[in-house]
Parts: sequence; C-alpha cells; structure tokens
Amino acid sequence: MITLSGVGVSRNGRPVLSDIDLRLAERRIGVIGANGSGKSTFARLLNGLLLPTTGTVAVDGLDTAKDGKAVRRKVGFVFQNPDSQIVYPSVGEDLAFGLKGRGLSKPEIAGRIAEVLERQGLAGSENQLIHELSGGERQLVALAGVMVMQPDVLVLDEPTTLLDLSNTRRIATAIEAFDGQVLMVTHDLSLLAGFDRVLVFEAGRLHCDAPPAEAIASYLDLCR
Repeated sequence: MITLSGVGVSRNGRPVLSDIDLRLAERRIGVIGANGSGKSTFARLLNGLLLPTTGTVAVDGLDTAKDGKAVRRKVGFVFQNPDSQIVYPSVGEDLAFGLKGRGLSKPEIAGRIAEVLERQGLAGSENQLIHELSGGERQLVALAGVMVMQPDVLVLDEPTTLLDLSNTRRIATAIEAFDGQVLMVTHDLSLLAGFDRVLVFEAGRLHCDAPPAEAIASYLDLCR
C-alpha cells in the first residue's frame, strides 16, 4: 500500500504538484497526462527519489522522508532513458552492483542474475558490453537491474518512449510478468489495457482517478 497524504511539491517557489491524497493498492496502476502535468514528479515521490514539500508519502507504513533506504528496497524505479541508471560496462557487472550489499554469496548473485536475464529474454548475456546493445536491449537490462533486487513495487517513468514497437512489446511483456505492484507513467495509452486503475494529472493536480477506459476518455478530452 502506497499512501500520499496532503502532498505538494514546489520548485523555486512554484507549485509542481498540489493537494494529492491517494491510497494506491491495486496491482496495476497507470499514470498519464500532458508534458509538464506533474506525472513524472509524482512517480519520483513513490520511492523517495523526490521528497514532498508538504505532506507525507508512505510505503507499507514507511515514510519516504524518514525511511528512504527501506523504501527503496521495496520500490524499484525504472527511468525513461536506460543510460540514466546503467553504471557498469557489462550486463553482468551492472546487475551485480546492487546485489553486493545484500549479503549474498557469489554463486547466489550469479544465479539471481542468470534467472532475471532469462526472464527478460537476455539469457547468457552476462558478458555482453552495454554499448553493443540496442536501445531496447539496454532498457531491458535497466529493467532487469531493478527486478534482480526483487522489489515489491515497480515504478516506471515512460519506459517505452525511446523504443520501437517490437521492443515496446518486449518491455510490456516483462512488466506484465512482474508479480508485484506496478505503477507506470506512459504516453502509450495502449499499454494500459488490463490495468486496474489510471490516474490523470493536469497542471499539477489529480484530474481523474478511474478505471482505464474512463480515465483515458477524460485525458483525451483534455487534449482537444
């Protein structure tokens, strides 16, 4: 359960988000809105990448401002551009990076990496250099780097914006297979089919909170 109570975010004295009160418990939640609507700011609040100016954000009772490390163990975050989170030159090194502080043995780390790469359709790519991968493959590696940490919640900020249709489908399949809760910011409305709930942001406020068909219709009305 993610709870936002009286949340506002200001930047340089200007409100970016205002009056957000939400309880997020559904398995699949989409987040949509025009550029500058506040949706990416909202996403970054959910694992403490960004702290609210007013109000509180809590994940399973853990306050993102007070318990940031514990929150980030629960909530993984995937950026729009995979180069924003891939650190090491090879696939295996990058996926091992986050696991080294978890008290796992080398065989346990190797096993977990092999398992997550197989699920992403990248089996045997541990020694592959990141710069040799396509954009879609790099995004799958970024996703695998989060999933290998076994978070309870996966937050994705426009993960398919830079991808072609084939790689978008690969990302969508990987997200669908994730067992935990997913909150995804996207401009690709087709990815929201089968989601439980969609939040529409407009000018820093929650404009609509409804099942996908109703929320998408509300968003399209805003775009006219």
